[in-house]
Amino acid sequence: MGLDIGGTKTRGVRFEHGTAVRDESAGSSNVQNVSRDVAAANLAELFGKIGGGQVDEVYAGAGGIDTDEDAQALADLIAPHVPGARITVVHDSRLLLAAGGASTGVAVIAGTGSAAWGRNDAGEEARAGGWGYLLGDEGSGYWLGREAVRHSLRLMNKGLAPDCLSSALLESCGLDEPGKLIALFHSPATGRRYWAQQARVVVEAADDGDPTSQELVDQAGRDLAVLAEQVVRQLGLDGPVILGSGLGMNVRRLQEAFIATLSGKGIEDVRILAQDPVFGVPRLVAEQRG
Repeated sequence: MGLDIGGTKTRGVRFEHGTAVRDESAGSSNVQNVSRDVAAANLAELFGKIGGGQVDEVYAGAGGIDTDEDAQALADLIAPHVPGARITVVHDSRLLLAAGGASTGVAVIAGTGSAAWGRNDAGEEARAGGWGYLLGDEGSGYWLGREAVRHSLRLMNKGLAPDCLSSALLESCGLDEPGKLIALFHSPATGRRYWAQQARVVVEAADDGDPTSQELVDQAGRDLAVLAEQVVRQLGLDGPVILGSGLGMNVRRLQEAFIATLSGKGIEDVRILAQDPVFGVPRLVAEQRG
């Protein structure tokens, strides 16, 4: 079984002889985003959907896996559902690289959060970003949502009427004036996932020609490229750099800014992931078995 544990959902795919035979989803089981009890409940729901029977191996990728202790904590939640299985937990960027068909190179996550991870032929690894929304996550869905809020509040402070982006954000949030964004942003009823979902407001406004939104999406692509370049240089790689996750795989303007920025740094082997990261699990399992 392969698990891709994001900030919004947990996706599980059951593989038999390398072929996907079952594909199910439940809520997030990332304990950096939800409580341990919620994570456990969502994993129970997922394993209930995906079916019983013998499972030899579980390979899980999740954001925020920065230490062996992080990996073990998640493995402990998975273990009751797969007695006897070997459980491997890694940072989710590793799934992305494998899903791109590469054993070495740099994977860049652009989803609810952001991070870059890479490995070279010598087996050396490096990461950039992935610090979480309070410390970083530049170029992520959360970053775009938060920047839309900040833009709206700056207009308000200047005594200016809401523009295209601000109006669209207010409508999405069900508010009638920008000042109410402050309380909503700090409310326990919203959080990282809620504001990451507002990234679609920015993307849609950019597609409609709003210059502020276009600049935000462009900046997201440039910021992600900075993460990628850092790992490329640290590991002495030529590529590939593979961009994935929700924003990375679906927002063309962000992709173009990402590719152009890296090209300007002499990094030309840049690819957009064509399949979801969880489908990199068979490759990782095969590599692990040697």
